[in-house]
Amino acid sequence: METTLKVTLIQHTPEPEKLVAAAAKLCYSKAGADEIMEDLTDDNVERFLTRLMDMGHASPIEHASFTFAIEGVSRALTHQLVRHRMASFSQKSQRYVSEGQFNYVIPPEIKALPDGETIFVEGMENAQKTYDALAQKLIEKYTRDLMASGLSEKQAAMAAEKQGIEDARFVLPNACETKIVTTMNTRELLHFYNQRCCNRAQWEIRELATQMLKECKKVAPLLFKNGGPRCMEGPCPEGSMTCGKMTEVREKFKQL
Repeated sequence: METTLKVTLIQHTPEPEKLVAAAAKLCYSKAGADEIMEDLTDDNVERFLTRLMDMGHASPIEHASFTFAIEGVSRALTHQLVRHRMASFSQKSQRYVSEGQFNYVIPPEIKALPDGETIFVEGMENAQKTYDALAQKLIEKYTRDLMASGLSEKQAAMAAEKQGIEDARFVLPNACETKIVTTMNTRELLHFYNQRCCNRAQWEIRELATQMLKECKKVAPLLFKNGGPRCMEGPCPEGSMTCGKMTEVREKFKQL
C-alpha cells in the first residue's frame, strides 16, 4: 500500500548551541578547558552564534550533531541521500528483511494523471507477485541444497530464507518503501539543506530536507536560522535554471 514520509529527530547533542558557542569561545579568547562553559547565558550564546554565523566561521558548528529516523521514503530517495558522504547511515536491509507485502511511494505527478495511480498500483502488485514467487522458489531450492549438505531441516530453512530473498529483491522497484537512520553534524546539515531544499531538487528528497530542517529549528533555532536553499543568504546560484520564486522561497523557510 502507499506510504507517507515520517521524520523523527531521535537524538541530538545536548544544548547544541551552547556547545558550539563554547567551542568558538576557545578560538577567540584565552579561556581554557575549565572556563569555556562559563558565562554562556542565553543572551551571550545568541550574540556569539550570530557573530559566528555572520562571519562564516563554520568549523565550531561541526561539534553539534543530529540523528533522524526516517521512514515512508522510497529507495529512489535513499540513493540520493547516501551521496551526502559526511554523514552516517543505517538502512533497512532487503537481504535480511523480507519484503512480503511491501509499501511504496507514489509520485504526485503520477497520481495526478488520469488512471495514473491505477496503473502504478498494478505495477507494484505485479512486482510483489514476482518477488514472492521467486523468493519461494529460491528458498525451496536452497533448503534442499543445505539439507543435502548436512544441515537439519530447521537450520536449512532459516539459512535458505536469507539466500532466497537476497536474489529475489532484484525485481523490487525504486518506489519500494525503506527506513533509514542518519546522523549529520550542523555544518553538513546546512550543506544538505542548501542542496536539497532548493525547488530544483527532486520532490521527495526536498520534502524530506524541509521536514528535517523544521525539526532542527525546534531545538537549535540560532544555528539553523538561515537554513534552507542557497538563495536564503544570497542571489540564486542556478542562473538561467532558477525557479524564479526566490522571494516566496525565502519567506517559506523563514516561517518554517
